[in-house]
Amino acid sequence: MKKNLAWGICAVIPLAFLALFFAWPVLIMFSKGCVTPGGGVDLGAAHEVLWAGRTWKIAWQTLWMALAGTAFSALIGLPSAYILYVCRFPGRGIVRGIVSMPFVLPTVVVGVAFRALLGRGGAYEFLGLDGSTSAVVLAMVFFNFSVVVRTVGSMWVSLDPHITEAGRTLGAGSLRAFLTLTLPALGPAIVGACAIVFLFCSTAYGIVQTLGRPGYGTLETEIWIQTTAYLDLPAAAVLSLLQLVLVGVALAFSRWASSRTETSLALTGGGHSLRLGDLPALVWTLFFTIFLVVAPLAALLVRAFRYKGEWSLINFSLLATSGKGFSGGATVIEAIEHSLWIALESSTIALVVGVPLAFVLSRRVRGGLARAQAFLDSAIMLPLGISSVTVGCGLFVALKGGVFDPVLVPIAQAVVALPLVIRALVPLLRAIDPKMREAAGLLGASPSRVLTTIDGSYFLRGVGLAVGFAFAMSLGEFGATSFVSTPGYITVPVLIVRLLSRPGSDNYGMAMAGAVVLALLTAGVMAICEACRPKGITQ
Repeated sequence: MKKNLAWGICAVIPLAFLALFFAWPVLIMFSKGCVTPGGGVDLGAAHEVLWAGRTWKIAWQTLWMALAGTAFSALIGLPSAYILYVCRFPGRGIVRGIVSMPFVLPTVVVGVAFRALLGRGGAYEFLGLDGSTSAVVLAMVFFNFSVVVRTVGSMWVSLDPHITEAGRTLGAGSLRAFLTLTLPALGPAIVGACAIVFLFCSTAYGIVQTLGRPGYGTLETEIWIQTTAYLDLPAAAVLSLLQLVLVGVALAFSRWASSRTETSLALTGGGHSLRLGDLPALVWTLFFTIFLVVAPLAALLVRAFRYKGEWSLINFSLLATSGKGFSGGATVIEAIEHSLWIALESSTIALVVGVPLAFVLSRRVRGGLARAQAFLDSAIMLPLGISSVTVGCGLFVALKGGVFDPVLVPIAQAVVALPLVIRALVPLLRAIDPKMREAAGLLGASPSRVLTTIDGSYFLRGVGLAVGFAFAMSLGEFGATSFVSTPGYITVPVLIVRLLSRPGSDNYGMAMAGAVVLALLTAGVMAICEACRPKGITQ
């Protein structure tokens, strides 16, 4: 009885946290679109927003940019997945690391890097894409095509090569063997990867904000405008609901494809040495690695170390100032200090909430408890299924100006990071053989001792990874933070965007230098995460 009570408390406390700081703010946000101050239902405002020409132009632009980003990510990623996972050649690990690098960068850094590449004085200025929707799509592809490479490549190398060889023996050419044998086997992985890429592209708030709002912007930028500029909360609520539909469809496809992928991985392959016929795919991969991945990062570094046409560290020295045209406000160095403290606070909150929940979700239960556990697992993943802009907007509407103001930013970031903490810990704890717990109990160990000695050893292997993920995500989080941060306690991503919105080369140079510092901090944390990743356990 006491044991069940303890597990119940471990589940109730995290659920109370999510109810107060996620479910309630988001529901209040959504209610603004159709609930009157008196508690009645009024769909007139929602109908007006939904059928406005501007709304559908914004929705269409969000949709087509996400589809374009997904299509190009797949087009570039599929040959790269083959080369970087199925083929073996010297330097493959280096190229794979470079390709994976963009995904760990904050979206604000990605946007700043493409401004440096496509803007005035950039290497790709001649393309005339600065400030265009095409620039946003390119940045989306830069950020997301590694998802296709990693997801599809991991499955491709697991396929049995003898099946394709048998098809060729029976007279099928290389192209026909790929289309009829390999591609259908890779189908679930490709669909799953594209669904995730579409999700990230449709919620690329930081990229759109840093590259400039093209045309009518996106649903996320319009939510921000309606909330902060026009104070039209009903319109923002309706737009949030519309975006939720897009995100929900992407998540449903991803979940379906993931289940199919898991059953397909029974086949085993191992890859092969680079062949003459693989050279076109190799050239394709190296070309896009250099001109799509390396070029923006190099442009960011060059612009950060250039001041008035000369190599200099002045942009970095300006980080101790508040920038030209500002009347007071935090400096970038102060914002870095704020970001580090906030990341530490949000990681602590996410850990305090996530650890007991991970233990609950990792227990092997049956019957009604198993259904309750599955429901709880799905509920915890909801912050990943709802845009951080909607989360931030909901917190702004529901809690801004109240007793939670001093901790609202770390709470917002903890809500966004919590699913990653759960996903880092639960697979490790589920890997424990229940017979080990039973044996310890038969030898006289109390439930608390079993928990500390058996579960605790596995937990310690994953807690560093969980903290690292939460810390890195908090450092680069921009969507929710942009709504609830205050001018006196601002984070680096929010300040970088504000610097870019101010005229003057000093502000621009500071934004570039600040983005380099933020990228190094985030990359450093993610490198530690990879070093802490337990071997033999899939995260």
